Amino acid sequence: GGSRAPMARPVLALGVEGSANKIGVGIVRDDGTILANPRKTYVTPPGTGFLPRETAVHHQEHVVSLIQEALEEAGVTPQDLSCLCYTKGPGMGGPLVSVAVVIRLLSQLWGLPIVGVNHCVAHIEMGRTVTGAKNPVVLYVSGGNTQVIAYAEQRYRIFGETIDIAVGNCLDRFARELNLSNAPSPGYNIEQLAKQGSQYVELPYAVKGMDISLSGILTFAESVAREKLGKAECTPADLCFSLQETVFAMLVEITERAMAHCGANDVLIVGGVGCNERLQEMMRVMVGERNGVLYATDERYCIDNGAMIAHTGLLEFQRGVTTPLEETTVTQRFRTDDVLAVWRDD
Repeated sequence: GGSRAPMARPVLALGVEGSANKIGVGIVRDDGTILANPRKTYVTPPGTGFLPRETAVHHQEHVVSLIQEALEEAGVTPQDLSCLCYTKGPGMGGPLVSVAVVIRLLSQLWGLPIVGVNHCVAHIEMGRTVTGAKNPVVLYVSGGNTQVIAYAEQRYRIFGETIDIAVGNCLDRFARELNLSNAPSPGYNIEQLAKQGSQYVELPYAVKGMDISLSGILTFAESVAREKLGKAECTPADLCFSLQETVFAMLVEITERAMAHCGANDVLIVGGVGCNERLQEMMRVMVGERNGVLYATDERYCIDNGAMIAHTGLLEFQRGVTTPLEETTVTQRFRTDDVLAVWRDD
């Protein structure tokens, strides 16, 4: 017989995420395999949040060692890579810039093309790949974003969203009021404390059609905490339980409304708050009543990571999309529906 054609070299992408308090580096293959995905979180003292400048410094301190760690773990060299991907936005300005500068430098050092990636779309694509969800309604819930999204005609359309703060920001700031630890994350600590809550303290419920409002609920919960905890009328656990039950019920309601609108049965939850097992449980009940499937992932993929940026950048790269060096800017506001999903044919 004739000589066999050599195996096609796998296409690999390296992606760096740094839009908030996590800096992550991922290396992924074009078949969706994640070869490495190390990450570091900037954890601040209890009662405080993370500020852009300090967060940027944290990312600058760790990004190079994380890239080295990812290359070693994946067992690849820069020569094996096909493209470099970075978070273009949305997110905090300083941290985003820190990552973009590193990617520009590596692009010139290693002679590789760059792909700028939308953070929100990356969460969705990572969720679809990890869970196998085909065309679900997506609930994207994190510290900076709260959106109900469905795909139509090469765009991820936003059907509903928060009109003020994100659900993760609401929970994180309530954790600050209670002086809970920010390690591993304030939301995780609220979730654990909520399991011990037995008394439901009534909070405002603020659904506005397809949208929700959370800032008033947070203010109300903070004032109730100051008033009732002092008199021992309820416990911190009761308040965490009540806040979760209320805001998660709101999220389930607007997700169900989008499902009815789109005629969809399945739901995919992405973003850091998507790790919350109580939210998953409440959503699973609603989706089950509609004979659908709930798709969710654990903290490896829900929480910001480099692999989701590498994976989404690679999808674009394989359709011929790259970002010229002079356009490798960042933007703090970058809508999910601004991206043309060229890799989707459905």
